[in-house]
Amino acid sequence: MKKVIIIRHAKSSWKYNVDDMHRPLRAIGVRNTIKICERFKEVSEISLKNVFSSPAKRALDTCRIFVENYNSDDKIEIDVVDELYDFEGAKLHHFIKSIHDNLDTIFVFGHNNALTSFVNKYANVYVLNVPTSGLVILEFDIDKWADLRPGILKLKLFPKEIN
Repeated sequence: MKKVIIIRHAKSSWKYNVDDMHRPLRAIGVRNTIKICERFKEVSEISLKNVFSSPAKRALDTCRIFVENYNSDDKIEIDVVDELYDFEGAKLHHFIKSIHDNLDTIFVFGHNNALTSFVNKYANVYVLNVPTSGLVILEFDIDKWADLRPGILKLKLFPKEIN
């Protein structure tokens, strides 16, 4: 059994004249990420480990906020992966299929449309859009990541659906 926890970067700011890779988060994005992390801890027993993030500032900052608010006694390391700076989905798909098989659960912080496309390719239900700060857990009945095939959407947490 393998699990992927997908988290889309928080809402970013277009206020600054910076390239796409360096766009910062908006305050609402920070608040929504904390809210999603807190709810995730309440409803899931999944340990935060095997954390992978796009190198883009907005994704990496979202990841760091999530890790900081998870409040683990363990040191959680973030693996920054260039392939996760993907908007189409092919690089994301390749990355997940290449994960070492000794990892049963992974956390991936990235971008749309790649994330929504991945969820809709591999989940048993359609998701119109994974919103900013949105979290989706997919579970697969496989032993090897290379054998990735459709699985089950176990949980979705979207900021607007949480009070």
